Amino acid sequence: MTLLVGSLATGLILSLLAFGILISFRVVKFEDLTVDGAFTLGGAVMATLVFAEFEPLRATLMGALAAGVAGTVTATLHTRFKINRLLSGILVMTALYSVNLRVMGKSTLPLQSKPTLMTYVHRISQGLFGEGDHLKIFHWEVPSRDVTALLLLFLLTILIGCLLFIFFRTNLGLAMLATGDNSRMTESLGVNINRMTVLSLFLANALIGLSGALLAQYQGYADAQMGVGMLVLGVASVILGESLVGTRKIGYLIVGAFMGSVLFRLMIAIALRWGLNPNDLKLITAVFVFAALVFPKIFSQGASWLRGKIRA
Repeated sequence: MTLLVGSLATGLILSLLAFGILISFRVVKFEDLTVDGAFTLGGAVMATLVFAEFEPLRATLMGALAAGVAGTVTATLHTRFKINRLLSGILVMTALYSVNLRVMGKSTLPLQSKPTLMTYVHRISQGLFGEGDHLKIFHWEVPSRDVTALLLLFLLTILIGCLLFIFFRTNLGLAMLATGDNSRMTESLGVNINRMTVLSLFLANALIGLSGALLAQYQGYADAQMGVGMLVLGVASVILGESLVGTRKIGYLIVGAFMGSVLFRLMIAIALRWGLNPNDLKLITAVFVFAALVFPKIFSQGASWLRGKIRA
């Protein structure tokens, strides 16, 4: 049960990563490879500021802001200097590895001895459930702090998802959607495409950095390698979510990214629970990504074939 609660909490944190990738890859159609570096940057800046005695919430927001700035650098390289999108992301991602090491001063920063958002979660847990360290749920004992963290992360994720949906109903959000759908027509209507791209990547990477900052606090340390593979995981979550909701409307895509992230993390947890070697985690992830890419097409073709047989 502890594994299940931890996997759900991690999935909720990574749903913010999926929201960011949804904005860059689906909304503005920008293949942003900054993700791995921006995710780590959010955690690195947060951890460094926490060690400098910054208030944890401020440190978390500063980590998200730093990652957003990294996204604007990628967008600027493309819009201002006309560098290929993929190459722009590769350049920034490569540079961020050294930047993250410079920010932290070493490859890993443990946070167990420092006040973080998880410290607040522990206090809230004591207020809700008393001084007991564990709760009994369906005959399983689960740390009360993990249950509280799960509930708070669920509320945070729902709040951010709702804010994104409201944002994409505003004129600015609609202009961002239009930029991805048809940039030439949008530009003819007076929208500055370059500025819209920069804003989109700032917002996307800020969410990715927020996810990194929250994950570092949840797991108790920030690491220079913590962002490795996050791009693949996030894209897989978005694709899996799209196959679940079956539509490209933005509200459903946000819900799909949320569902895909949580479900993807649960599938990994189940695979590990069945006794698969943790060293094979990247292989398991690759298999799930392959399944998320291929199975929706197979199901779609099968449904089309079945409808054709019924009509015949």
